[in-house]
Amino acid sequence: MKKKLICFHLYNDYSGSPKVLKNVLDELLWKGFDIELITSNGGVLDELSIYQQIKIHHYRYKFTDNKLLTLLKYTYIQLYTFLFSFKYLFTPNCIFCINTLLPVGPAIAGKIMNKKIIFYCHENPKNKLYLFLCKVISIMADSIICVSEYQANKLNIKQKLSIIPNAISREFYTFFSHNENQKKDKVILMLSSLKAYKGINEFIYLSNNLPDYQFVLIINDRQENINAYVLRNALCLGDNIQIIPRQINVKPYYQKASLLLNLSDKHRCVETFGLTVIEAMIAGIPAIVPTVGGIAELVKDGYNGYKIDVQDIEKIESTIIEIFSNPLLYNSLSQNSLRESLKYCPNAMIDSILRIIAKC
Repeated sequence: MKKKLICFHLYNDYSGSPKVLKNVLDELLWKGFDIELITSNGGVLDELSIYQQIKIHHYRYKFTDNKLLTLLKYTYIQLYTFLFSFKYLFTPNCIFCINTLLPVGPAIAGKIMNKKIIFYCHENPKNKLYLFLCKVISIMADSIICVSEYQANKLNIKQKLSIIPNAISREFYTFFSHNENQKKDKVILMLSSLKAYKGINEFIYLSNNLPDYQFVLIINDRQENINAYVLRNALCLGDNIQIIPRQINVKPYYQKASLLLNLSDKHRCVETFGLTVIEAMIAGIPAIVPTVGGIAELVKDGYNGYKIDVQDIEKIESTIIEIFSNPLLYNSLSQNSLRESLKYCPNAMIDSILRIIAKC
């Protein structure tokens, strides 16, 4: 009997984890899987509605700056999805696919109903809630997917675990195989959420110190929130920097960029993966990334980029100057980035996921 996938994702926006889930579901839908998706509305996962064989169930959910309110909303959604899950009590041969650690409600329901459960983890256990959720999934899950060696080690779960690096959509690959990059000299790109520990202030600092270079910062938030952040932090913006709000289509920005930065502070936020680095590599763009985390596994020093912590901002600055002042070095980094991108093609990722589904 054909297996049916019931997928749960808490917050549907345009960040990494829903993008990865969309890429996976795109591939599975092409292969004829019958899928139901339960998530919030208003993000990248809504694009899956073009497929006839997927049914999407929406609820309203947003993060807020008020931690207590966010916790209350989160708890409510867990109760809601817990109860909603019993809709599938008599659905034969269905698998619960939980994206990220957060949707614990449907996992508990699935366990009660004796459903097979796959957890697709994208984050680190960064606080007590996440540590608790790690213990929960170690009990609930029949299979756990991690996106990097670093993340797998941090979860500290030895059994039922597979490491499957993320991949970019076929459409992204196709775009850059059919369109020449329109790179301008010295265009430096960073994509980030609106958090100080993501290196926003340091990116602006670099733009002020390197006035001959163009800086483009895409922030996954609304323009009014970005304006408030700039004002609150008294940031000085030069003529050589663009700060752009949330974008559905980022390909044109990669097409014009020459270098990608990730300036996450490793002491406050360790990246489990680096989707933007893979996107950059497909476009032939080298990257400068932190020295730890899953993102560091994507870059080889001096081959397709450099690993430098944001605390050493002067070294990042001098490395940028070196990359752009040496055309032979830049061309080598760019060509090696294209070669490395082939490791993260959709075929490899989906074949590994299909093997896990087949075992459930």
